[in-house]
Amino acid sequence: MKKPLQKITFALTLLFFTLLAMSSGMAQHSGHTYSRQDSLRGSITPEREWWDLIYYHLDIEVNPKQKSIEGSNTIYYKVLKPGKTMQIDLQQPMKIKGFSQNGKSLDFKKDGNAYFVTLVEHQKEGDLHFLEVTYSGTPKISPNPPWTGGLTWEKDEKGKPFIANSNQGDGASLWWPCKDHMYDEPDSMLISVKVPDPLMNVSNGRLREIEKHQDKKSTYHWFVSNPIANYGVNLSIADYAHFSEMYQGEKGRLSLDYYVLKENLEKAKVQFRDAPRLMRAFEHWFGPYPFYEDGFKLIEVPYLGMEHQSAVTYGNGYANGYNGKDFSETGWGLTFDYIIIHEAGHEWFANNITYKDIADMWIHESFTTYSESLFLDYHYGVIAGNQYLQGARNIIRNDGPIIGDYDVNQRGSGDMYFKGANILHTLRQWIDNDEKWRGILRKMNQVFYHQTVTTVDIETFLAEEIGFQLHSFFDQYLRTEKVPIFQYYWKDNKLYYRWENTVANFAMPLKINQKEKAHWIDPESDWKSTDKLEAKSSIEVDPNFYIYTQQIQAIK
Repeated sequence: MKKPLQKITFALTLLFFTLLAMSSGMAQHSGHTYSRQDSLRGSITPEREWWDLIYYHLDIEVNPKQKSIEGSNTIYYKVLKPGKTMQIDLQQPMKIKGFSQNGKSLDFKKDGNAYFVTLVEHQKEGDLHFLEVTYSGTPKISPNPPWTGGLTWEKDEKGKPFIANSNQGDGASLWWPCKDHMYDEPDSMLISVKVPDPLMNVSNGRLREIEKHQDKKSTYHWFVSNPIANYGVNLSIADYAHFSEMYQGEKGRLSLDYYVLKENLEKAKVQFRDAPRLMRAFEHWFGPYPFYEDGFKLIEVPYLGMEHQSAVTYGNGYANGYNGKDFSETGWGLTFDYIIIHEAGHEWFANNITYKDIADMWIHESFTTYSESLFLDYHYGVIAGNQYLQGARNIIRNDGPIIGDYDVNQRGSGDMYFKGANILHTLRQWIDNDEKWRGILRKMNQVFYHQTVTTVDIETFLAEEIGFQLHSFFDQYLRTEKVPIFQYYWKDNKLYYRWENTVANFAMPLKINQKEKAHWIDPESDWKSTDKLEAKSSIEVDPNFYIYTQQIQAIK
């Protein structure tokens, strides 16, 4: 369970956004048709809401030859209000073999991927209980990791198994039974994974013990001492080489551990120099790394990579860019390893600050994509970060809102990445005070430390901290696909201007450059004018604002 949100005193703004969420933000806008299974997976069902996750002990054996998993998950929970039926999720073809509590087997019913277990013990408010779930099966193999969920079963160059999971969106219940909804997280977790020697398993947190068995297998016990999202639970199995270093950070000494295939050890020692670089940049912008107690790891896997908490997985081929590509086509994207920087950025935005509903996935991806430009800003200067974001606009599609439909496990447009980053960059320009902006980003990671949040929480926080009325700004950029158009013309030695293609009451100031001098104007939906600019001389709209510009013929 993540801690309750601190009270935000900006009452009027909070009220506005709460009403907005009830009236429009929660409405389905995608046009998709949803099934009962979508609702069982994506909503806080009555069988979920009465109990609060405290702790998991996932105790499993992985069999590479059969590509199978079997074992148990012991779920510790606190009763929030009396309940009798508990929902636990596990996706086919995996199967739950049984549930037990206090040594008693329990009856259960299966509805698709949801199991409803009937409890015998009285569930009194405030009580602590645990439930043991045993299960087995051959989990789904991902056809396109990490974009489609499942496990990946590959081999290294010596023919030894090379195995990993990737399951964001599709759900952790692809391979282990859990409360598969993001709103509730265990306070801590023990991950015990038995594998054949000489393989090792690397999971989240810190390695507590390696338990050797007589059958030439070993169990690796990893303990996570912080709240963790279910999709961030990591399984990485290979004949790994390990090296490490210590980083002196804002909260003291932080261990940086690296697990790579033995044939890639020397390449990793060079490429992973980006890890301390990202720590310096992100602690500057966002505050202390959120999981000092659990350390930080980079782990080689047989797919591109994922943001598993304190155990970032990596498969970018030991090359800069994204598989060698620079999204911005400016050259700046080739000055860092995209997977290392982006996936580690998620430690602050995804693993520290976590969405409650995947409809609000933009909170993860927009801030983290923006972190790439802040990495450049820190190491190469503000112009580098600006150019990177401006260049990456060529892949923005504006094909739909970047907020999805709620309660059905549906995310918004993929524009949540670079459009979302440009939205935040636009807000930075509006503030026009980089130290204030940095302070806001750092405070955000304090206020929402180890918490699950909604879009409304983030909007309200930003409005309070910045001191602007931002509801129309967020309506425009998050809830529609429309990009504001700045229209202007010259007439009678005056500049006439307005916003077009916007939601009702949209207003945002804009910086205009003319002959190396900056001017601020305040467009609205109705035409306005100014005579403070040199008549009919060329003007340049600040390119850091994510808008379109259109000069039109003078209106008679």
